Amino acid sequence: MKNIAAVALNTFREAVRDRVMYNLVFFALLMMGAAILVGQISIGIEEIVIVSLGLSAISFIGLLMAVFIGVGLVSKEMDKRTIYALLAKPVRRWEFLVGKFAGLVFTLAVNTTAMAAGLFLALFYVRHSLQPSDLGLLVAVYFILLKLAIVVALALLFSCSTTSLLSILYSAGLYIAGSFVQQMRTLRSDLAGPTTAAIMRWLSYLLPNFENFSVTGSVAHGVAIPRALILQNTLYAALYCAVVLTGAAIIFSRRNLK
Repeated sequence: MKNIAAVALNTFREAVRDRVMYNLVFFALLMMGAAILVGQISIGIEEIVIVSLGLSAISFIGLLMAVFIGVGLVSKEMDKRTIYALLAKPVRRWEFLVGKFAGLVFTLAVNTTAMAAGLFLALFYVRHSLQPSDLGLLVAVYFILLKLAIVVALALLFSCSTTSLLSILYSAGLYIAGSFVQQMRTLRSDLAGPTTAAIMRWLSYLLPNFENFSVTGSVAHGVAIPRALILQNTLYAALYCAVVLTGAAIIFSRRNLK
């Protein structure tokens, strides 16, 4: 655990020093400011517009950070050749990967919290108060963070087996495909053919189901999120990340770094 914590802390420090991260957070806060302006134009639905655009900005910016920084966690260490000095110490390769994963997830949690605070400030600016129903925003932000954790795990998996460009494309492609899991499962065989429909249905259970984490519409309209869904998504994200990281550790342990 000490080795994992050390790698995670170092990863967090490197991410904090990265100017790109600050630019992305600034852009997200700018998006929330734009949401206030749009909300003032949209009479009667100001809060819905602000919440929808704010959560979308947090999700989009978080996705960019998870993919681009996540892919570079391993490749950057290899390019700088710092990984050789690190692995020469009593640090196992799986500990290195888990530490990198934990460090970036913690970084995303910090930045997501900052952006969520900006969203709450935007709501407070519009209606001059906060309501108990706003707690649903915290659930939506928590779901976004769970979704980003899965993306980080996938980015690490691909970065251990292929180039940075392909890792970005694969991670982004799986994110897009995982956003249409329900449509894949309900694809009609009379439209796509029995074989295609069966393949899509089979793939839908292997892809990360990001649709379950999308509660922006419900939160924007004040609909309470069931506790069962919170528990389900938490367990699902933890299990999916564990499986993906296990695969990444197996691939990375067999990779020739010379």
